[in-house]
Amino acid sequence: MVRRSHGLRVMTRHVLRKRPRDRGMPPVTHSLIMFETGEKASIVIDPSIHHGMPHRRFQGLTGTVMGKQGRAYVVNVKVGNAKKTVVANPEHLRKVKA
Repeated sequence: MVRRSHGLRVMTRHVLRKRPRDRGMPPVTHSLIMFETGEKASIVIDPSIHHGMPHRRFQGLTGTVMGKQGRAYVVNVKVGNAKKTVVANPEHLRKVKA
């Protein structure tokens, strides 16, 4: 028997799916978005960009930007009663309209 894969993208067939009109590489403006410390950001994983992708359990969550780490951003997210720190590239983050 073949051993089952347990990679980072296991069980993501529907979670990391793009609609037909959104397929392909995203616009350059998605990677040029700047966030300020204390700003709210929503984690929306772009499956076409693998580098700097957060874990799938954080897909759709909203948190506060705490700072930068290289070209990635550090985002604090509340999962249940626990606070988690997610490091994600700006392609996987969206600004939250207040």
